[in-house]
Amino acid sequence: MGRSPIGVGIVGLSASGGWAGAAHVAAIRAVDGLELRAVAGSSPESARAAATAFDVPAGCGSVEELVARDDVDLVVVSVRVPRHYELVVPILESGKIAFCEWPLARTPDEARSLAAMAPPDSFVGLQGRSAPVSRFVRDLVADGVVGAVQSTDFVGCAPPWGGPMDEQSAYLLDRTNGATMLSIPTAHTLDTVESVLGDLATVTGTMARVRDRVPRVGGGELALAADDQVVLSGRLATGAVASIHYRGGTVPTPRFRWEIQGDGASLEVLNDASTLNRGAVVVRAHHVDAPSRDLPVPDGYDEYPQLRGTQAHVVAHAYAAIVRDLASGSRTAPRFTDALRLHELLDLAERASRDQSTVPPRQE
Repeated sequence: MGRSPIGVGIVGLSASGGWAGAAHVAAIRAVDGLELRAVAGSSPESARAAATAFDVPAGCGSVEELVARDDVDLVVVSVRVPRHYELVVPILESGKIAFCEWPLARTPDEARSLAAMAPPDSFVGLQGRSAPVSRFVRDLVADGVVGAVQSTDFVGCAPPWGGPMDEQSAYLLDRTNGATMLSIPTAHTLDTVESVLGDLATVTGTMARVRDRVPRVGGGELALAADDQVVLSGRLATGAVASIHYRGGTVPTPRFRWEIQGDGASLEVLNDASTLNRGAVVVRAHHVDAPSRDLPVPDGYDEYPQLRGTQAHVVAHAYAAIVRDLASGSRTAPRFTDALRLHELLDLAERASRDQSTVPPRQE
């Protein structure tokens, strides 16, 4: 007899869609073992509208009403970062399984509080490590395609922190909201790099704001109160040197370029999007004694090819990892403890950036 589906509820699904509608709904419906049963909104009216728009059985006017439902086992929080803490707490108190989007919280202190409350099976949306290309590259490295890894370098761009910004997303421009270029694209990329090459053992950082304003969609400008240049560097536990540099604004593709260098060989991962969560990804192998060649991701890595090109594609693989973990007791999907470590790592890098020494002026 088959296992009963895990009943899922979403906090943050609106009738107009947004990230929850574009990514989570299709992903949940694609993964065997999950069933979307309820949504919670800011009011009973908004919840009913979202439930109707996405054909979900129940609409709840609050997260408390949602977690009280017997048919909901796993509750997804997909709202803006400043509200994560207040919405995750009642889920943890209810004993339901929590799956919160990354960043887990607005500050490291909030993340510590949530991690301390959370049972072991509390999940966070660091889905880059579940992407087919990430798992393929991890296997290539493990199989010795580049030999012993000596260094890894990443350069990418993040359009919101320099490109045209609409009013709805303007909260990203204020670092006090906890949704910055450091905490979103840089953190997602760092987690992916560590999932492939192992953890950082040391870290330093340089964060800077080189522009004060960004263009507003439709004309005018918006104030920028967050860094638009982020550099993290350090050494992996293996001894390899690592660096990640995100630049605000838009540049010609590729917007994502990641290289893993070994002894006489390297792997290059290119994407026309800012992270591995979407876009057209190319994996290329370089060798000093042979022509460069593209390495297509084998079909076996992609469990949901029907979702390619959509925001739900990588998210579905993240949900599949959660389902397998809950069924087997394994630990492949990222937990709140992983999120806390990443929050603290980013905090270390920020403090290192503030504490940097300056170079004395050149003497004439």
